[in-house]
Amino acid sequence: MSSAGLKGPLSGFKIVEVAGIGPGQLCGMLLADMGAQVIRVDRLAIGDLGISVPARFNTMNRSRPLIAVDLKRPEGVELVLTLCDEADALFEGYRPGVMERLGLGPDVCLGRNHRLVYGRMTGWGQTGPLANTVGHDTNYIALAGALHCIGDADGEPPLPLNLIGDFGGGALYLAMGMLAALLEVSRSGQGQVVDAAMVDGTASMLTMLYGLMAAGFWRDERGVNMLDGGAPYAQTYFTQDGKFVAVCAIENRFYRALLQGLGLDDVDPSEQQNTVQWPGLKRRFADVFRAKTRDEWCEIFAGSDACFAPVLSLHEAPNHPHSEARNAYVEMDGITQPGPAPRFSRTPSQVQCPPTEAGGENNLTLLDWGLTQAEIDGLSAAGVLVP
Repeated sequence: MSSAGLKGPLSGFKIVEVAGIGPGQLCGMLLADMGAQVIRVDRLAIGDLGISVPARFNTMNRSRPLIAVDLKRPEGVELVLTLCDEADALFEGYRPGVMERLGLGPDVCLGRNHRLVYGRMTGWGQTGPLANTVGHDTNYIALAGALHCIGDADGEPPLPLNLIGDFGGGALYLAMGMLAALLEVSRSGQGQVVDAAMVDGTASMLTMLYGLMAAGFWRDERGVNMLDGGAPYAQTYFTQDGKFVAVCAIENRFYRALLQGLGLDDVDPSEQQNTVQWPGLKRRFADVFRAKTRDEWCEIFAGSDACFAPVLSLHEAPNHPHSEARNAYVEMDGITQPGPAPRFSRTPSQVQCPPTEAGGENNLTLLDWGLTQAEIDGLSAAGVLVP
């Protein structure tokens, strides 16, 4: 994919992504959707990191080409270093020390290009007693305290997909850190290392709760607080047709609108924060919501300030009128998927291309990064590149 077709606020920036799974993929997708010229470098020895899903379904690999390189050979390492010479940033998601052992650590890369931003994505961070310990999203959010906050008071903490650690505390913090470092380079002329740890990012997102807890407005227990399912006005409820609705009427004026829609004229809205009443009100709200279907409740609360929404499935969400009006989902290669976010008024992001197989665009990709055809042919013939 040539850089000539790239659009978006990051157009003109060149970024090397040393391929990983999960949070690294999402970070690369976000940067590429925003127009950066990202080249995804996979390790030839293990293919696409063991992922058996056909390339077209690996949607977080969209918007950038993939090349597979044998990083166990000096020629492969030198190829990545050559890419770094032309790059504004590189990021990777291996355990501490792996990139150094490959000969691609930050000292080497910054030695070649002093303006390079070097992003590092790990679960535990580059330092600390757990730095070299394996883990996944659930482990990171557990240690950070987030998992303890989620779930019913008398139940086990549920697993909230991998949205909090991998994608929230990981991918988004790495992307934010790299963009901040790229802004700083424009002033100092010097690159630096961005250490993005999922456990750190998750803890950062809990900042508000620590403040509320210190002020006495948050109990260090599950299912008894305003935002963890303890309050009747911030909860999900079962409907007559076996579906769910969600309400989050935190402010009192919104709570009044919720009570009005539910027809509960006898409930005193001024007692909204009386936690003694919460268990009884949750049962009463549940009984009322169970009396109608999800669609009936959607009609009742249409245009209301009750902070109400239906709980939609992955199949339903793209077809909601609001999603359709905003073109929030796109279809590419026959696959419906979320479109780029956030949105820009003057330099809109876009999905640049579908995910690709390794090797399919080696010539065009590497020529665009400054290699000659003879160099590309030589690497392919030597088995350093997947042809």
